[in-house]
Order: sequence, then C-alpha cells, then structure tokens
Amino acid sequence: MREIIKIDSISYSYPEGVQALKDVSLSVNEGEFLGIIGQNGAGKSTLLKCIVGLLKPQKGRILLKGEDLDDFPVSRVALKVGFVLQNPDLQLFSMTVRDEIAFGLSNMGFEREQMETRIKEALEMVGLSGREEEYPLTLSRGERARVVIASVIAMNPDIMILDEPTSGQDYSGSIQIMEIADKLCRDGRTILVVSHNMSLIAEYCRRVVVFRSGKIFLDGSVGEVFSRPDELIKTGIKPPQITRLGNALRDVLPSAETILRVEQLGDLIIEKVNRRR
Repeated sequence: MREIIKIDSISYSYPEGVQALKDVSLSVNEGEFLGIIGQNGAGKSTLLKCIVGLLKPQKGRILLKGEDLDDFPVSRVALKVGFVLQNPDLQLFSMTVRDEIAFGLSNMGFEREQMETRIKEALEMVGLSGREEEYPLTLSRGERARVVIASVIAMNPDIMILDEPTSGQDYSGSIQIMEIADKLCRDGRTILVVSHNMSLIAEYCRRVVVFRSGKIFLDGSVGEVFSRPDELIKTGIKPPQITRLGNALRDVLPSAETILRVEQLGDLIIEKVNRRR
C-alpha cells in the first residue's frame, strides 16, 4: 500500500504555552481506516487540525502524497482532505441543503452541471436524497451531520477526517455515520476518525493510534491495541465491554484471538459448545 500521509516529528504548542504535540511521527497508507483515541487534551484534535492546515506545527513537517503541506494553498488542501467537525452546526450556514453542498464546489470553480451531479451522488450516499431544498438547521442532529459529510464527499477528497462524528448522536445515528465512513473506505478513500466510543472504533477501524500527553503511546491493529488493557489503562481508556468479556473468558474459549464484536464472541461460544458434544 502507498503512503498517503507522512507526519515527520511534528510539535505544536498553543499561545498560552500548552504543548499539545511532542515530536509526533505517523505514517498512514492509502485506504486505511484509522482510529485515533486518547483522553481529552491528549493531542488528537490538534493533530487533525495540523493535517488539514488549520494549525501549523512549530517543528517538523507533514507530507500529503509526498508533497509538503506547507507548499499547498488552502484551496488545494480542501480538495485532498475533507474535515468533519464534532459539532455539525459549526459547519452549516446556507439556507438549503443544496446550497450547503454546492458552496465548496462553487468556490473550486465547478460548472453547474458538475455540481448538480456531485450533489445528487453525495446525498444518495448519505441517505438524504430529495432533501435538497430543506433548511439544514431544521433537520435532526444526525441528518445535519450527514449534510456536512455530504458536503465533504462532494469535494471528492482522497482523505476524510472525522472528529468525534458520533458525538451527541443516538445509536442509530452513530451507526449510520460509521457505515458511511466504512463505505467510503471500501471505495478507496483514507479515513481518520477520532472517537471516545471504543465499541465503534473496534467495529469499524482496522488500525488504532493511542495518544497520551501529546505523544503516540500505542499504534497497531485494533486487535493488538485492545489486547493490551494494562497499557491502555495508563491512558484512561478501557477496551470495549465485549473485548473485556472476551479477555475474561480467554481460558475457556477455543481461540486466543481478541474479541472485538458480539458476533465474534457468539461464534466462539457456539464452537466451544459443539466441541463438547
């Protein structure tokens, strides 16, 4: 797989003196679904803002497909990296859903016909077809989040970054958003998600990076990271409940694999029962 993001020893301190990132290096390949987790203030959101160019590291550099981010105009970054904030209302300002999605496309100089095609495709992908003329702020929170995601999808970026996309969502809304992200990943886009919901991280992400005090503390597959509860506890993180249950039953299960989903544990229990017949 080809490297799409290379973060090379970056550090960032806020004006008040808080050092949010301390010599962080990270490589992300095309098509990865990467979860970024850690306590509040660990540096996660600061990292995302550096990747999209909202913040400039005081040390180190960030490469997108081998090109230094410092050489990118803001408009070009927007075509390569889409950013969905935790609160969708901070990104909504137009009078209709269509105008909301069209805003970025218009600024990039797309023709009207191209814009309409992209708007239609983006709304279909997020399940909001036929809602073009509605006022975004009258929609439910889950629908507002999907409008923001549609506006990013329409720009067709190679990389999509979602900062706590399921915050404030009910279970159904959270699953809808993560399913959209999963489909985008399967279609070839690179997805980075920050979340405090460990069950969703375990269900959808393939790789996890754990931040602690501005540094990367752990980096590995979801199974590798969540199989290390004694180290995770140092970051204030617990593996998903189903993983903890699987770890407690490890001695009696027919496999030592890390449990990440309910279905996975159910299959192992059935296998165990069948062996005893």
